[in-house]
Amino acid sequence: MALTLALATLVSGQVLAQPASGLSTFRPQDVFGLSWASDPQFRPDSGLIAYVRTTNDIMIDRGRRAIWLVDSHTGQQTPLGGADGEAFAPRWSPDGSRLAFVASPPGGTPAVYVRWMTTGQTALVARLQRDPSHLAWSPDGRSIAFVMSEPSPDETMGAPLAKPEGASWAGPLKVVTEMQYRADGVGYLKPGHTHLFTVAADGGVPRQLTFGKFDDDGPLSWSPDGNSIVFAGRRDDNWEREPFRSAIYRVTLGAGVLTKLSAQQGPDASAGVSPDGRRIAYSGYDDHYRGYENRHIYVMDADGGNVVILAPKLDRSLDHPVWSADGRSVYADYADHGVTKVARLGLDTGGEDAAAGLAGGGLDLPYSGGEFTLAPDGSVAITLGASDHPADIAVVRKGRVTRLTRLNEDLLSHKTLARAEPLGVVSSFDKAPVDAWVMTPPGFDPSRRYPMILEIHGGPFASYGPVFATDDQLYAAAGYVVVYANPRGSTSYGAAFANGIDRSYPGTDYDDLMSTVDAVLAKGLVDPNRLFVTGGSGGGVLTAWIVGKTHRFKAAVAQKPVVNWSSEVLTNDLYAWMAKYWFGKMPWEDPQAYWARSPLSLVGAVTTPTMVIVGDQDLRTPDAEAEQLFDALMLRGVPTALIKAPGAFHDMAARPSHSAAKANAVLAWFARYDPGAVKP
Repeated sequence: MALTLALATLVSGQVLAQPASGLSTFRPQDVFGLSWASDPQFRPDSGLIAYVRTTNDIMIDRGRRAIWLVDSHTGQQTPLGGADGEAFAPRWSPDGSRLAFVASPPGGTPAVYVRWMTTGQTALVARLQRDPSHLAWSPDGRSIAFVMSEPSPDETMGAPLAKPEGASWAGPLKVVTEMQYRADGVGYLKPGHTHLFTVAADGGVPRQLTFGKFDDDGPLSWSPDGNSIVFAGRRDDNWEREPFRSAIYRVTLGAGVLTKLSAQQGPDASAGVSPDGRRIAYSGYDDHYRGYENRHIYVMDADGGNVVILAPKLDRSLDHPVWSADGRSVYADYADHGVTKVARLGLDTGGEDAAAGLAGGGLDLPYSGGEFTLAPDGSVAITLGASDHPADIAVVRKGRVTRLTRLNEDLLSHKTLARAEPLGVVSSFDKAPVDAWVMTPPGFDPSRRYPMILEIHGGPFASYGPVFATDDQLYAAAGYVVVYANPRGSTSYGAAFANGIDRSYPGTDYDDLMSTVDAVLAKGLVDPNRLFVTGGSGGGVLTAWIVGKTHRFKAAVAQKPVVNWSSEVLTNDLYAWMAKYWFGKMPWEDPQAYWARSPLSLVGAVTTPTMVIVGDQDLRTPDAEAEQLFDALMLRGVPTALIKAPGAFHDMAARPSHSAAKANAVLAWFARYDPGAVKP
């Protein structure tokens, strides 16, 4: 029987560790008190920074977004206010006198607002039916451009039946004819396509600029004369079946003339016009139908000619280019060995790091990420994080980092938190170095041997880093040594390392993970008879794979796993590309290759007690994948349990209650099979 995931799930059989200092440790209820910063935006005078502060609300079980202002010199903060409901996406006018943003009142429709900073007055600019994104001011400050979905009429099939007056019938049939008809985190999509719009900055009726059965996207970048906007669009023939094909386009404001500017075979995006209007920077790559490609930063003339790559020898993925005020360099972010950085790339010279230590908004797991903004004076504002705190706002001036906010000081300052320390690993497969981190429990006693949790990241083309993660903090607080690694397939180590699992996932990443466990054992930190393993998404794949390959773990939890690749590639929301890029053939063309890489093929060898967790609305790794593993283990008599998070998509941490209960359930399962657990 499937269990419903709830906060009341107890950490049965496990007593939370207490640090020697007497300070408290991180507890499940603390998840509801966390806040984090995102989307920093420098005012053009390089003084104020507007950013989005998201704070978990225990009464509504989700994060609330609000816009705050922080002085980049003094750190003084003030809330923006001026609109009902959540507020996000702040964007400064060119002269810094106004701030545009989006707000969504509870139960209402989204709207674009503008705040006059000198008077504190806020005006409604446009009430919209669908969420706008990528707000961008015109150079003269008279217009605001944005991206929004333009709805299409629902498809029908056959003549409608006449319903008798007063009859109670089922709803009409839902007809799907478009390739992308669902998306994880959203559900089934309403018919329509995303296009560009503009609206007067002092209010008016939005004007649509692009049209057709195509998808256009931001960020949006105006030409200095205000006569055109540059953006990314998916407009090539067969674009729905080639999801990694997009180009940079220009549309004129007057006649709406559309011009394609880039021509490479890949996903060009994030276009930005240089301050003098003569060049355009953008990110992209040539697509070779591999599992992974490094993104590059390109610069081309405004007409699409003379394309050059900046920092062509940097074997890392660069993205989100931003021009310096003098137009002589481009800033971009990239992850290196799990740490997200900002690089300054000269047009005629090499590059250098301008900032490091960025962190994103995902709180449950330590994924690399983060955002930055650039001031005219060259200052860089970043979302700064570490393993002992979520993302805050910091400013980097002349190489000096100043942390401006401490959003979780009241919650975390009196707690003893586990910190991620680097762990050197050498892979047994080919002696390649593998980055890993280890977290010891609060009150750690080096004379003891602790139980260990190997926690595996998803993706698989992603990376962990030394940043805050609620799951890992809760595991450490429960008395476990926690170890996580970036095995083969992880990004931030170059294309060859990531493509070490191209068309062979799972593969040598298994060897890297087992070598990580061996490295922890060699340090004498853990009891070899008390090893546990868990991971989500791609980490769920590897967890299910591991228990079919080895019996060294006492128990396992496969979170939102894939266990049967044939069913996965045809039922998830990424079906348009997954088979093509990860296998090269469709399931009906080479069923044996799909089966050989499916953890379900190894289930006959599994003896490890293995629990399965999934959201019942997951469209990325549908819950049928988890059910197949659970059913197979039940048929074999292997101890198992199936837990479903009600209403949860792939990101179960979107609801704080799910996030805390998920970690509690993992700990409860492990405690059942931990011979050294202290029973309550």
